[in-house]
Amino acid sequence: MSNTNTPARLIDHTLLRPDATPEQVERLCGEAAEFGFAAVCVNSGHVPLCRKLLADGKVAVCTVIGFPLGANLREAKAAEAEAAVRFGATELDMVMNIGWLKAGADEMVVSDISRVVNAAPGLVVKVIIETCLLTDAEKERATRLVVSAGAHFVKTSTGFSTGGATVEDVALLARVAGGRLGVKASGGIRDLATARAMVAAGATRLGTSSGVKIFRQQEQSKED
Repeated sequence: MSNTNTPARLIDHTLLRPDATPEQVERLCGEAAEFGFAAVCVNSGHVPLCRKLLADGKVAVCTVIGFPLGANLREAKAAEAEAAVRFGATELDMVMNIGWLKAGADEMVVSDISRVVNAAPGLVVKVIIETCLLTDAEKERATRLVVSAGAHFVKTSTGFSTGGATVEDVALLARVAGGRLGVKASGGIRDLATARAMVAAGATRLGTSSGVKIFRQQEQSKED
């Protein structure tokens, strides 16, 4: 991908604030359709509205599962995923159980992810590993477990913890994934320079609430 161009299809246009209103979600969907973003990413209560507004399927409707902590029952995550799909979600971003990962309970982690994958047959599942809470060795192990569980992306961050995406973490995840997974950088991507840096490091999807700003900066840079 070009170092001077960030394709719209890399962007998950995100609105996960607890105070997000239907009017704001409508605006999000309108912007995503206008700019041709890959997806909108919203809390599951907004999925039916997004599905209605994006009925042509050109923009995916992504929702979050076990968000933002990831420590839910496996059964609860699977049920949440199943309901989200039933109401129109076409991509899922689930949060890994970080405590299980740190405890070395790899089979539990894989089972947790697999249940969500199985609840959404044929749909893209991204797994948030919350890199700011992990050592490099844990990030590597987490990525390998995401591969084992049959998910499609490893994602850096919720944006609700102690830190967001870093270039170093994206490069590490991309190296370990080795093309077997997509890499979604999320958290703190608020301008064109940061977006470009994440793509250069290996990100294949960007989660950001600043997609419109990034593209306006890109258009301005072409004029300068």
